[in-house]
Amino acid sequence: MAALRVALVGMGWIARDHVQEALAPQEDVEIVAVCDVDEERAYQGAPSAATVYTDWNELLDCETLDALWVCTPPLTHREPAVAALERGIAVYLEKPIARGLEDGAAIVAAAEASDAPCAVGYQWHALDLLDHVRAALDGRTVALVAGKSIGPTQSRPWFLDRSQGGGQLLERASHHIDLQRAIAGEVERVQAASTTVELAAHEAGDVESSVVLVLHFADGGIGTIEVAWTNPGQMRIFELDVAAADVTLRLVLDPDFRLTGQAADRELEARAASKPFRRSDELFLDAVRSRDKNAVACAPRDALGTLAVALVAEKALETGETVSVPSLVAP
Repeated sequence: MAALRVALVGMGWIARDHVQEALAPQEDVEIVAVCDVDEERAYQGAPSAATVYTDWNELLDCETLDALWVCTPPLTHREPAVAALERGIAVYLEKPIARGLEDGAAIVAAAEASDAPCAVGYQWHALDLLDHVRAALDGRTVALVAGKSIGPTQSRPWFLDRSQGGGQLLERASHHIDLQRAIAGEVERVQAASTTVELAAHEAGDVESSVVLVLHFADGGIGTIEVAWTNPGQMRIFELDVAAADVTLRLVLDPDFRLTGQAADRELEARAASKPFRRSDELFLDAVRSRDKNAVACAPRDALGTLAVALVAEKALETGETVSVPSLVAP
């Protein structure tokens, strides 16, 4: 079988992680091109054999590709993702799917009209331990889900500008929103609060240091999400607790990924077979090889649902009110 020809648009730290952790180890994957508006950054992240571009349109015009990784800021996701999908090129799109619902819906429409697979990079969606969680919860309604992401993060210029990237809510809390939706179902209402107390030294911006969300699920359960940006070197807390009738679970997330708990009278203990970041890429590559659009970990329509909740959380944070999540219809 011929090697898959792939390219990346946007060569920041997350793109370099895709290259080093998931793409370079694949014997049948050839990174033929990379693109970034900063040519020096593109060269820094490019494998030696890859052609470097500063315009993604030129990349798509000049290269024959099987798959494209779009790792640009959320505000610029729509155009390269839609253009690639319309050409029949599979797309791995970093999360969130977009900065706004209109762009997100356009990407969903392009993905569903194309015969090429499309995945969105909510890596915890690819965690194999979710199968154990769902099995333990089988036939039960989730009463409480409590997620925490407390630790440092990369201080990117667009991350500090909420209008471009969505800050803590879209970049960090949306991982937990996606994971909680995967476990507890759809969200109907959201409450949110933040603090003005700074925990980490970073460049000036309009991003909250700490945010707390309360999610009200359609089945009657409730979820909480705590996100805090701390200084490098401090203890990291990334975990999820789940409670249902006769079930109590703790899912330790990045970087350990292990599950402990009890379901009825059965003790549970398991470790992830692989890191979800890499597994998300591997599932996507398998989908590209088979042209099976349903084989990806997180499909665009699922990611659009997560975006809708995150945007409602933004509104709840601004107003201090409990805000309802809109029903999404097919674009």
